[in-house]
Amino acid sequence: MHNWRNDIKRQLLVWGTVVLSGYLLGQLLLVTLIALLLYCGRNYYQLYRLAHWLSKDPETRPADPPESFGIWGEIFDGIYRLQKQERRSSAYLESIINKAQESSAALEIAVVMINKQDNLDWWNLAAEKLLGLQYPQDKNQSITNLIRNPRFHDYFYGENYADTLTMDAPGDAGKMLEFQIALFGEHERLMLVRDITQLQRLARMRKDFVANVSHELGTPITVIKGYLEAIIDNKENLDEKWHKPVQQMRQQSQRMENIVRDLLMLSSLETKAVTRTKDTTSISALIGEIENDTRQIFIDKSHTFEFSCQDEVKILGKRNELYSAISNLVMNAAKYTPSRGLIKVTAKFTDTAYIVEVRDNGIGIEAEHIPRLTERFYRVDVSRSSESGGTGLGLAIVKHILARHEAELHIESELGKGSRFVCEFPLYRVRAAEQSVTAGNEGHQNYHPNSASVS
Repeated sequence: MHNWRNDIKRQLLVWGTVVLSGYLLGQLLLVTLIALLLYCGRNYYQLYRLAHWLSKDPETRPADPPESFGIWGEIFDGIYRLQKQERRSSAYLESIINKAQESSAALEIAVVMINKQDNLDWWNLAAEKLLGLQYPQDKNQSITNLIRNPRFHDYFYGENYADTLTMDAPGDAGKMLEFQIALFGEHERLMLVRDITQLQRLARMRKDFVANVSHELGTPITVIKGYLEAIIDNKENLDEKWHKPVQQMRQQSQRMENIVRDLLMLSSLETKAVTRTKDTTSISALIGEIENDTRQIFIDKSHTFEFSCQDEVKILGKRNELYSAISNLVMNAAKYTPSRGLIKVTAKFTDTAYIVEVRDNGIGIEAEHIPRLTERFYRVDVSRSSESGGTGLGLAIVKHILARHEAELHIESELGKGSRFVCEFPLYRVRAAEQSVTAGNEGHQNYHPNSASVS
């Protein structure tokens, strides 16, 4: 600002001198015109020097600004400072990009950047190994042309990236890949791909191991339990001091048998392929059977049971699996609810689903345990589960059965007030008789057996 003031003062002084000289010479117009031409010529020359300086290759070492004074000198120096600042910023950003590319090159996870035209912008070395991408041939190629798989096409354009996609590697059916995509910028995508072949193999080995061990344990446990029952039937011939130990052994052998039974069922659910079926199960009949069984088993606890279900509602699925899932929830509610408690089972339509709800007013569960309740052998209270004879596998079985029927399990609970377990089935798996569904519920009667696949 100080230079601007000085330049204005200097310009006023020069033009004052020009006007005075023209007046004294009697040629004011001519002298002023000559001075104006000289002034314009000087400014045009400075503009030429500026354009020539800026036209030099910016990638080379920045040239020193032209020498000048006054306002033009300040303009040259200011632009030169901005150039240096921009080059420092560019160098810093370039170093960050280089470090990011170098670090991603060392990753075993494939990293692929896809622009808003769905074409490849950049990828790391792992992407070349896992996806077979080649540089520079594949640059700016459409990702769906390079990964030709209908499932990947649907996942990529469906833009439902909350879940990952698992499928065979392109051109290598023996390798299993997991795809995860995130949107950023102007509808650009970052795709991460990792090889999960070993994880899948280990998971299969674990399932096979559990299934084989459970199967092998079945026979010896049955033999042990049989002999213990025979001993108890003839306990009058047994020394009294052995009565309690033998009874405890029988109880524990029964518990081991229950664990093996549940492990075998869980293993069967995990390994058995999902097949198409048109079987339907009457929910009212199923809940009625579960009600009778539960009342008989827990008759000593004097619970109050309330069962309500819309008549003639049927769900597309296997009856034995649905019975196992719902009865597990009802049995758990009765088991962990103190005597004279209330157990309510309700089956009904909602706006978006058909639900089977099991509610109790029992001891409840602390919030921190709820996310892990469906894990195998997870126990809220080890001593309580042991006393009740629980295996720790019931809710894991429920979760797997519901997943095979495209349903979800939701759990709500409050310590000391009770729990609520909800099985939520999609509407297209449910149908109801016309006389039991009002015209307003026509949307609930969608039934598409060809679009569903269950065990």
